[in-house]
Amino acid sequence: MLSILILGGTGFIGTTQVRYALARGHRVSVFNRGTDAEKLPEGIELLTGDRDTNDYASIKGRTWDVCIDVPARVPHWVRDAGVVLKGQVGQYIYVSTVSVYANNAEPGQDESAARSRYTGADPMAETALSASQNMSMYGALKALCEDEVNKAFTGIATIVRPGLIVGPGDKTDRFTYWPVRIARGGDVLTPPLTEPVQFIDARDLGEWTIRLAEERTFGTFNANGPAQPLTFGRLLACAVDVTKSNARLREVTTAFLRAHGIEPWSDLPVWIPSDGESGGSHRRSISAAIAAGLTFRPLATTIADTLAWHMTRPTEQRETMRAGLTADRERSLLDMLQRGDEADLGDAK
Repeated sequence: MLSILILGGTGFIGTTQVRYALARGHRVSVFNRGTDAEKLPEGIELLTGDRDTNDYASIKGRTWDVCIDVPARVPHWVRDAGVVLKGQVGQYIYVSTVSVYANNAEPGQDESAARSRYTGADPMAETALSASQNMSMYGALKALCEDEVNKAFTGIATIVRPGLIVGPGDKTDRFTYWPVRIARGGDVLTPPLTEPVQFIDARDLGEWTIRLAEERTFGTFNANGPAQPLTFGRLLACAVDVTKSNARLREVTTAFLRAHGIEPWSDLPVWIPSDGESGGSHRRSISAAIAAGLTFRPLATTIADTLAWHMTRPTEQRETMRAGLTADRERSLLDMLQRGDEADLGDAK
């Protein structure tokens, strides 16, 4: 049995960590502002504080076997936690991001690849609000958070760098768009079906962090999946199988999408072009994580569970998704394909 302190614990990943740790017999303490306490199961210790204001009074002087830091996105959060917890925990697991990398062009890069550099005035003056208002600094600030982890917890740090995190509870709708759109059926506009895809189910990520604590595994790991390379075509074909829909995939080229102002990641979520500066985005090495015990539930399970969760959401959230093409925009593009007008099709004939 481990004593585990989870900073956060009520978000997308944290809820999985809490439940999985409890199910495996560990003692769990959760530190946060207490605003979402109703999300936490019975059997945990709730400690309240505020990382924005450096309020760690409730954990000062306490010891744990491991601390898991999920939400930190500005370096002073990690620095201040380090002041309180240095020498008080046996391991510090920090959930970072693959966005720390400076270069996404080269496929196959591992954890040793160069990271982004902060170019602002004062990284320690950045707040959660300022970071959310300037997403271009997201990766660089997370890289500095990693540095603070390694300063305070030298030799006992574990840094996990996930890519796109998906599954039930993902309110960004980036992955959710595709099961929902495939389930609706009819002609579905898709990017090139041979494009590579990497992502990780939040439950696989959360459960693995607990196992990293159990095994006292230290180091830095890219946390993406699946274990074998996945293409957009296989992803969508699986969604068709799961939903039993009559969806017909209408594949177009990257050139066509660019010509018509279709943005990767937002208009067609998950998709990132596999050429140019983004050529390695969905091709990062995950061999170290797999060797350290990262496992993946079946893709069909992630798709089915995501769709089932989506159907429980309020009507407004179901009908107004935060990512993906609107029905009207998709229809206008599909009409271009139907007409076969060369001026509209570009290279996508």
